[in-house]
Amino acid sequence: MDADLVVVGAGLFGLTVAQQAVEKTGARVHIIDVRDHIGGNAYSYKDEETGAEIHQYGAHLFHTSNAKVWEYVNRFTEFTHYTHRVYTTHNGEVFPLPINLGTINQFFHSHYTPEQARNVIAEQAGELAGTDPENLNDQGISLIGRPLYEAFIKNYTAKQWQTDPSELPASIIKRLPVRFNYDNHYFKDTWEGLPKDGYTAWFERMIDDPRISVSLSTDFFDPSQPWNRDALVGQVPVVYTGPVDRYFDYQLGELQWRTVYFKEQRYNEDDHFGCPVMNFSDPDVPYTRAIEFKNFNPERYDQLNHERTVVWEEYSRFARKGDEPYYPINTAADRSLYSQYKELTEQQPQVVFGGRLGTYAYYDMHQVINSALIAFDKQIEPMLKN
Repeated sequence: MDADLVVVGAGLFGLTVAQQAVEKTGARVHIIDVRDHIGGNAYSYKDEETGAEIHQYGAHLFHTSNAKVWEYVNRFTEFTHYTHRVYTTHNGEVFPLPINLGTINQFFHSHYTPEQARNVIAEQAGELAGTDPENLNDQGISLIGRPLYEAFIKNYTAKQWQTDPSELPASIIKRLPVRFNYDNHYFKDTWEGLPKDGYTAWFERMIDDPRISVSLSTDFFDPSQPWNRDALVGQVPVVYTGPVDRYFDYQLGELQWRTVYFKEQRYNEDDHFGCPVMNFSDPDVPYTRAIEFKNFNPERYDQLNHERTVVWEEYSRFARKGDEPYYPINTAADRSLYSQYKELTEQQPQVVFGGRLGTYAYYDMHQVINSALIAFDKQIEPMLKN
């Protein structure tokens, strides 16, 4: 077997580990992935008709306040000056998000000062103000008052979770951002942007080394191909980023996830929404948001088709067999089940579990990279040197 380390999964965790392994130890690394591309859920490709960069698994926006991560990713790509702003359509009117003084004054047809807006929202929380509710519905009202919650959060959340918010735990929204100024930047991180040449070019540069080889469309659990679990585990160090319950053949039960799926629309227009992401907070629109990809990259104006645009409508549901798992449901029962699986992972001395699926956790891209850098330093490098 011509590899010192096998990485299962070509997402950001696996790519970061592979890059660090060859750079710091000179190891030969083989990456396998069941998909036909690298990059995991951050993979993107060019739409030939419109010239837009399509994020195949939904909008991916890079942002971080971690200086170590920012320095690391800038080794492989330059970033644009894109800053994310979101808008939402409610009752036929468009409002800026997150909820800010502009949203509040537009919604109430008023001209509140920051202090007046704070008092109004506290008053609208009513008897729930300052309480510690157990369900999401009451938690939302306690944080931002009933009118704003019901307009912008309640129905959107119900569509996301396919569950009435009164039946969801309050922990899902421990806080809701409300800004008492006119700042509608979505993220508050120090650095933000999109990879100048696209996500896939960034990922290809990370593993552009003759000591790294890749096998795509390769299932770790398929014994008919050589890079399978039974042939590898115990013979070579393995970094596993697939579903942790699948690794153990679901012997303790299945962890629950939410998934998203998309319906594509194309329009004979240059620009359909005027922004990259438009949320829809009303229940009569079945999807949660629409993504117009060309608006992520205004700097590519001359490369785009201005007579056609592509939009993806995003829907949410509980994941079923065959669905892509996106967000852990994270009920108390799921957390308890994962803790049992985690005990099993600790009995696999030459296997490191990482990424969203391997640790049953939701991460932003910068968090995945940071966790991979830490895991390499603390677990993988010592294992390779030994």
